Amino acid sequence: MMIVTGALFNHFGLFQTNGVALLWYAIAYVLVGFPVLKEAVQSLLQLDFFNEFTLMSIATIGAFSIGEYPEGVAVMLFYYIGELFQARAVGKAKRNIRDLLDVRPETATVWHNGLFEKRHPQQVKVGEVVEVKVGERIPLDGQLLNEQAFFNTAALTGESVPRTIRQGEEVLAGMIATDRVVRIQVDKPYDQSALARILTMVEEAAERKAPAELFMRKFARIYTPIVTGLAVLIVLLPFLWSLLTPGFTFVWDDWFYRSLVFLVISCPCALVVSIPLGYFGGIGAASRAGILFKGSNYLDAITQVNTVVFDKTGTLTQGIFEVQHLESLNPDGEWELLQLIASAEQQSNHPIAQAIARYGKTRGVPLLQVTDTIEIAGHGLRVLMEGREILVGNSLLLARQGIPFPEQLSEVSETIVVCAVDGSYAGYLSLSDSPKADAAQAIRDLQALNITNIQILSGDKQAIVSTLASELGVKQAYGDLLPEGKVNHIEKLKEDPNNRIAFVGDGINDAPVLALSHIGIAMGGLGSDAAIETADVVLQTDHPSRMATAIRIGLATRKIVWQNIGLAFGVKLIVLLLGAGGLATLWEAVFADVGVALLAILNAIRIQHKKF
Repeated sequence: MMIVTGALFNHFGLFQTNGVALLWYAIAYVLVGFPVLKEAVQSLLQLDFFNEFTLMSIATIGAFSIGEYPEGVAVMLFYYIGELFQARAVGKAKRNIRDLLDVRPETATVWHNGLFEKRHPQQVKVGEVVEVKVGERIPLDGQLLNEQAFFNTAALTGESVPRTIRQGEEVLAGMIATDRVVRIQVDKPYDQSALARILTMVEEAAERKAPAELFMRKFARIYTPIVTGLAVLIVLLPFLWSLLTPGFTFVWDDWFYRSLVFLVISCPCALVVSIPLGYFGGIGAASRAGILFKGSNYLDAITQVNTVVFDKTGTLTQGIFEVQHLESLNPDGEWELLQLIASAEQQSNHPIAQAIARYGKTRGVPLLQVTDTIEIAGHGLRVLMEGREILVGNSLLLARQGIPFPEQLSEVSETIVVCAVDGSYAGYLSLSDSPKADAAQAIRDLQALNITNIQILSGDKQAIVSTLASELGVKQAYGDLLPEGKVNHIEKLKEDPNNRIAFVGDGINDAPVLALSHIGIAMGGLGSDAAIETADVVLQTDHPSRMATAIRIGLATRKIVWQNIGLAFGVKLIVLLLGAGGLATLWEAVFADVGVALLAILNAIRIQHKKF
C-alpha cells in the first residue's frame, strides 16, 4: 500500500523533497525487510557471507543509494510475500501428513475395578483393557479380546476395505471398529505404538536428503560467491574500460543498477525451497497411499530400481496356511502326530505354526508341555517333550540329522512339515497357501514400468516356488533357500553394478536381505518393529501392487523436482543476461527470483493432489 501511495505522491509531485520520499520508502522498507536484514546480520556474524539474505540486503540498500526507492522496497515486499507462500505450502504439506497419520483419539475408555473410566491414552498402562464403541478409533495398540471384529484401517494403510481381525491378533491405534463394541488388551504404551513410530519416521524423513537436494546445497555455496563476483565485475570492468578508452563514458548509476539487478536475480530461493518441498510432497502422497518412505533419498533411489526380488510367503502369497493332509507312519497315530507337531509349534508366530495351531484347536487336540526348544534357522525346531526328542520342520532338517524319510516327500507340491520322534521319522502334514489377489497385477505393473528382472526367493521347495512363479508370470524363481542362501543370491546380483535391487519381504525373517539390497521394502510391516527399523520403505498394506505405486510416486516426484530446477535455471539465466546488458530492471529481477520461486512451489505441491 505504501509503495502505491508513494508512487501516486511522486506522480503528482506531492513529495516536497527527496528526503521526504526517502523517509516514506525507508519506513516501508523496514516494515517488510526487517526479517531479511536480521537474517543477513546474523549470517555475517557467523561468517556466512554468501546467501539470499545478504544478496537481498546489498541489492536493496544499493537501490536506495541510487534513488530507486520503490524498487528497493518492492524487492523486499515480493520476497516477503514469497516467503509467506513458501511457509504456507510447507506447513500445509506437514499438516496433511500429520492429519493423515495422527488419528489417535484424546480419550480411552478403560475397564478398572469393575467400572469403565475415561482417561487420556498416555495414562493407560500395558495390560489394561480398553473398550471401543462402533465408529470410534482405537486409542492404543493391543490384542483383540473379542472372537473377531471388522476394522477400518484406511487412516493407517490407505485401504478402504475393512479388515477382519480375530481374537488374540494385533489391533493398532488409529483403526476404527466398524461392526461391534470391542475390547482390547493394551500391549504397548502410548508413545511406543506402531502409529507413534510411523509419525516419528515421517517427520524425520525430511532429514534424509535426496542427492538432488544435497547437490543444490553444495551448488549454492559455489554459485552464490561466483555471481557476487560477477556483479562486482559488471561495475568494475566497464570502469576499467573507460580508463583505457577515452570514447567510452562510464555512468556509475547505470552500471551499479545493472549490478544490483544481477544480484537480485542470482538469489537461489526457488531452488533452495521448492526442491525439498517437492520431495516432502512426494512423501505425503506416498503416505496417503499407505507407503512410508523413510527419507527423500529413498524416493530418489526407488526410481533407479531395475531388479525387484520378492519373498514368497506373506509377500506374494496370503501367508494364511490351511492344513490339507496329515499322514502318519503309524496309520492309527495321526491324532498323536498332530499333537506332537502342534505342541512343538505352539510358541512360534510363523504363519505355518499358527495354521497348525488353528487346525489342532479345531480337532480338540490338547497341547503338551515343552521343556526345551532349539530353533535351527531355515530348518525347523528341536524340542524336548515328555522326555522325548521331537524334530519338526522341513525335510532338510531330517536330512541334516541323518534321519531317513520317504523320498516321495520331495515330490509333494504343497508346503509340508515333517516330524521325527527320538531319531525316527514319524510322519508329515501338508499345508497350502494361495497367491494374493493382486500378486499377478503387481508383476504386470512392474513390467509396465520396464522392470523385467523380477525374481522370487523362498525357503519353500522349488516345486512350490516354480508353480507360483508360473502362475504369476515370473521367469526366475528360486526355492530351498536358507536365510544365508537369500543373502548370497542378493550379493551375487550386486556383483553386476548395473543392477539396482529392491527386495520386498516381510521385514522380520528377511531383515538381512532387506538391509543388503539397494532399497529394502517391508510388506505389510505396519506393526513390525523389524520392518520399521530395517526397511527403507514400508508398504502398510498386504498388497504387493503397492510396490509399483511407490515407484510411480518416486518417478513423479523426480519429474517435478527437475522441472523446478529447469524452470529456475532457465528463467534466471535469461534475466541474468538481460540484466547484465541493461535490458532488465529490478522488477524483472524480482520475478526471476520470487516469481519463479512461487511457480516452483505451486508445481511442487501439485503432487499432493495427484492420484497414483
